Amino acid sequence: MAFNQQTPFYNPRVPFTGSIHGGLQDGKSITVSGRVLPAADRFSLNLQCGSGHNANVAFHFNPRFDCHPTTIVCNSQQSGAWAAEERHHNPPLPQGAGFSLTITVRAHAYQVSINNQHVLEFRHRLPFHQVDTIKVEGRVEISSISFMSPEAAPIQPGWFPPAYGGFPSAPGFPCQPGFPSQPGFPSQPGFPSQPGFPSQPGFPSQPGFPSQPGFPSQPGFPSYPGFPAQPGFPPAAPRVPFTGLINGGLQDGKSITVSGRVLPAADRFSVNLQCGSGHNASVAFHFNPCFDCHPTTIVCNSQQCGAWAAEERHHNPPLPQGAGFSLTITVHAHAYQVSINNQHILEFRHRIPFHQVDTIKVEGRVEISSISFMSPGAAPIQPGWFPPAFGGFPSAPGFPSVANIIVAKASDQKHFL
Repeated sequence: MAFNQQTPFYNPRVPFTGSIHGGLQDGKSITVSGRVLPAADRFSLNLQCGSGHNANVAFHFNPRFDCHPTTIVCNSQQSGAWAAEERHHNPPLPQGAGFSLTITVRAHAYQVSINNQHVLEFRHRLPFHQVDTIKVEGRVEISSISFMSPEAAPIQPGWFPPAYGGFPSAPGFPCQPGFPSQPGFPSQPGFPSQPGFPSQPGFPSQPGFPSQPGFPSQPGFPSYPGFPAQPGFPPAAPRVPFTGLINGGLQDGKSITVSGRVLPAADRFSVNLQCGSGHNASVAFHFNPCFDCHPTTIVCNSQQCGAWAAEERHHNPPLPQGAGFSLTITVHAHAYQVSINNQHILEFRHRIPFHQVDTIKVEGRVEISSISFMSPGAAPIQPGWFPPAFGGFPSAPGFPSVANIIVAKASDQKHFL
């Protein structure tokens, strides 16, 4: 399985400048995940036309925590001159907190959401097709920068390729059977605390920051017992059916994002949040898009003691066959809230206490590129890096320590999660 997508940048040092492969197109989105430093004054994210010192800036996104109230300043720059600022107050972006920032390109504007909440729109002043560079500076730690092109799912590396372990694919399945269980996977410790990056001087209003050379080249994963060397090997995704442990279980405010692609001739697939991984595990939330229904229908349900409860049906979801998607399930005290591609779709009220859930299970006619987690007030876990002791990237602020990584042999058929 392969998606024609740019591999994300993981744990880059800030300031960071990276290339946007293929530039921008209408419908393309960029997601930056990370954490605002606790004593941050400000940081910025630029979408630029080139990486040089005097590159034009099509979109300057600049949260300022030293303003009262906290303010996001948006602007553009041409020929070294800043244009008129647009200011947005009280964004959902506190100091010291994790965030997931998504910028989606539309024909008329950039649309920005933070933690799946729409925050602002910035109308184009420079043609977006000229943008080929992203630049991040200031008092922020970045865990990933990923890209999603229209009609495609984002690549989220870190999974071992199926050739080195993983589950066999499965044919289509009936609407709500008890599927055979898959062995649970080892838990992944929370994203390690990352030492603060070297201090960045306070930003003046909107200077052109010194240019940062491109992200250092990454030689691919090292040789490790049980694995042949993989020079330059692009990380791959988990095979479906897939079962994995949710480290720490669920809490109010925690979200799970499943990214992938519905197969072109799919009849249905399912995502289950379960209380255990056994064959008779209770299912707190069963999310089951059925493409063989007319119209296409999402069936939601729960299961206890092997018995399914009453179905809840939602028609015509924005989830066509053959298309990429990003599915986010957010836990709230009263219900699971579900969005697809940042669009709220449905709410499923709790029937089983959510704190009993510790397992996620995906089955059916779907390809999965990533499953990621965000706890309240924390950056999402981005698994899959080998620790420096085993020949990975050099130890540096922003790289997890050996103690906080699980290394699994492919012969064990285990994944990071």
